[in-house]
Amino acid sequence: MPEPRQILVTSALPYANGSIHLGHMVEYIQTDIWVRFQKMRGNQCYYVCADDTHGSAIMLLAEKRGISAEALIDGVWAEHTTDFADFLVEFDNYYSTHSPENRTLSSEIYRRLRDAGYISTRSVTQYFDPEKNMFLADRFIKGDCPKCGAEDQYGDNCEKCGATYAPTELKNPRSAVSGATPVLRDSEHFFFRLPAFQAMLQAWTRSGTLQDAVANKLAEWLDSGLQEWDISRDAPYFGFEIPDAPGKYFYVWLDAPVGYMASFKNLCSKRPELDFDAFWGKDSTAELYHFIGKDIVNFHALFWPAMLEGAGLRKPTALNVHGYLTVNGQKMSKSRGTFIKARTYLDHLSPEYLRYYYAAKLGRGVDDLDMNLEDFVQKVNSDLVGKVVNIASRCAGFIHKGNGGRLVAGNAAPELSDAFLAAVPSITDAYENRDFARAMREIMALADRANAWIADKAPWALAKQEGRQAEVQAICALGINLFRLLVVFLKPVLPNLARDAEAFLNVAPLRWDDLNSLLQDHPLNPFKPLMTRIDPANVDAMVEASRENLAATDSKPAGNGELLAEPLAAQIDFEAFAAVDLRVAKILKADAVDGADKLLRLTLHLGDEQRNVFSGIKSAYPDPAALEGRLTVMIANLKPRKMRFGVSEGMVLAAGPGGADIYLLSPDSGAKPGQRIK
Repeated sequence: MPEPRQILVTSALPYANGSIHLGHMVEYIQTDIWVRFQKMRGNQCYYVCADDTHGSAIMLLAEKRGISAEALIDGVWAEHTTDFADFLVEFDNYYSTHSPENRTLSSEIYRRLRDAGYISTRSVTQYFDPEKNMFLADRFIKGDCPKCGAEDQYGDNCEKCGATYAPTELKNPRSAVSGATPVLRDSEHFFFRLPAFQAMLQAWTRSGTLQDAVANKLAEWLDSGLQEWDISRDAPYFGFEIPDAPGKYFYVWLDAPVGYMASFKNLCSKRPELDFDAFWGKDSTAELYHFIGKDIVNFHALFWPAMLEGAGLRKPTALNVHGYLTVNGQKMSKSRGTFIKARTYLDHLSPEYLRYYYAAKLGRGVDDLDMNLEDFVQKVNSDLVGKVVNIASRCAGFIHKGNGGRLVAGNAAPELSDAFLAAVPSITDAYENRDFARAMREIMALADRANAWIADKAPWALAKQEGRQAEVQAICALGINLFRLLVVFLKPVLPNLARDAEAFLNVAPLRWDDLNSLLQDHPLNPFKPLMTRIDPANVDAMVEASRENLAATDSKPAGNGELLAEPLAAQIDFEAFAAVDLRVAKILKADAVDGADKLLRLTLHLGDEQRNVFSGIKSAYPDPAALEGRLTVMIANLKPRKMRFGVSEGMVLAAGPGGADIYLLSPDSGAKPGQRIK
């Protein structure tokens, strides 16, 4: 037998500024499936990741919430790890970039680059916020587009006309942090001499390390000539200070990929048998794979390999790049309820439904993946319940009833089991090359053949005939064996289904080598339902709950490593504002809503009528009855909205960042229910 491969696998580091959503989960599920497949084959495969925790965005968000940056990232880490675990993503180590290992490794790599002549310094003129006393990154500056004049545009590109420009070209600039007018100041910055690695990168990106489409895109950047990369930021900044440069910090994108190394270094401290240098040293023979989204290709396929080369370390074996997630053919939308957090999904549906659906959609390319919710329900119900689990549920009862739960020896259809065996190389190749969609198609084709054969033999009809019991047992024994083979094929995707199937089959944890054998004269355990169909009502509830989450959103990502406080909405004219009918309302009754995590049902008195309103303020008012008798403010002319729980006839006004910090607005004393607020 060949020696087990030594493989280290990473996923891109999620930024510690918010929750994991279904778009993120494409990558972590994809990576986890590949890692589980490698481990099933007996390879020594390690999967590490970490929260990306540095940058101005984290500093500002923590300040906004009145907590330390360390407290912010610790809380997000706990949330992320729980979400990943509940989606059955099994890391060997999940760490943080704000770690002693990362500080040491980032500083060491920087020193090596500096000593080799790959670091330069020069003065940079950039905007400075005089109120916050800090230099502003491009995404923290807003103003009028210098090309088309559109207002409220960011400092690097215009969302209206698509123009790109320097922040100093903006008209009427202002700080997105404080609103102050920024001033220009000079500061010394540190640069990584990326152009020195032009030839190496041109060869490396064409060496089979990347999908063709990714290599072609990188060729456009390489052909236009690489620029030096600014790797420093000025204090105040949450991150690591650059060695021998007080007040200067590593830009988040320098220490973030080093976080892969740091997480593995931390794993090595827990597992003495692991040798860090054997995986990261210049002469390493281990395999190193990064799974990333197409939006961060330049950092991983240009900056990162150049840093590693310059520091005398090994480069990745390959990058696996995936596209974005769309839902129902469109970009994820909060207003449509399709911007779905991982936890919201888990509150309503099994993680294995999504794991299978993503696997069935993920090919080797970088095309976007669309989650059509109707197709999602149909495909999971048809494939997993109607095809795979159906085989076991069809056959188990006859074996328990007719042969005491014991599989008979023999093979009722060698040509069918041989077809399963013949498919092993192709399905193995599909998994190895991350073409999960092809693997799922071939597996389900085998399931179709097995079901068709069982239907043709009809053991349920034979069981009613005298003297046909041996045939029934032979048919059902092969049916259970074919089910077992399907479970082996699907185990990287469906670990919980595999675990429950192993308990029913009365076998040790299944490995890829088990595809070469059948169970003979083998006792089974009692059969229990292995998977239930998706109820479309649960999908509807998930979408509705995602709309509810809007009220609790207090920040949004603005690219990896940066985040802005939620910006002001577009301006409206006075006529539009005057059309909003604000009324004083008395809360007659307040109740929690069964099946909704965030909603309260409020019965409101407006003087001459009552209204029923649903409000996402439950987290701030765990005792709803305490609201009864209180006056509040509502939008009385909002169009009624039909929800799963009933019709909401307006909206009460509240403020705050979310969670327990939501404050229902109240009018001054003396206000009467039904009075209009002008």
